[in-house]
Amino acid sequence: MAVPKSRVSKSKKKMRRAKNYKLDAPALSVCPKCGEAKLPHRVCKKCGTYNNVEVIKIEQ
Repeated sequence: MAVPKSRVSKSKKKMRRAKNYKLDAPALSVCPKCGEAKLPHRVCKKCGTYNNVEVIKIEQ
């Protein structure tokens, strides 16, 4: 039967598991109207457009 030869320390265990907890950076797309970086499938915060339609009126 499989029995561990020695105990695995807390740091070794956490190092093994650490690669599963890394966060990925969110993917960004470019707004076709103003060229600002934005999250895909979201309204642009700078110009207020989504799918080339003004959804939010932004006062400048």
